[in-house]
Amino acid sequence: MNAFLSLGRWLFAIPFAILGLINLLSIDAMVHSFVPTYMPMPKVWVVFGGVSLVAASLSMLIGKWDKLACVLLAIYLLLMVALVHLQAAMGGSISAQFLLFKDMALAGAAMLYAQQMAQDRSLIG
Repeated sequence: MNAFLSLGRWLFAIPFAILGLINLLSIDAMVHSFVPTYMPMPKVWVVFGGVSLVAASLSMLIGKWDKLACVLLAIYLLLMVALVHLQAAMGGSISAQFLLFKDMALAGAAMLYAQQMAQDRSLIG
């Protein structure tokens, strides 16, 4: 059972790296699909998000600065909820509502990871 549960670390981290790479490889599509028009410099946000997701994933996989990475990942996900998904979800978009609750759940999981699983507590205790 422990071997199965230990896969959770990988199943949590790897999709963030893939999503980050998708951000970086399809910047224009991400800008038009996800970045609200009221946000300035949309390409910068997409690149920043992509790099952040890849960095958080790598940090979790190698176990270096993983607590800090998970805290920052949770903040990133909650900002996505507040700045990107909330307005569309309140407008009745089912897909935005799904993304809103998915990102809330992932933010909670990142907080749990930081609290329970993080190996490197050198930067934030």
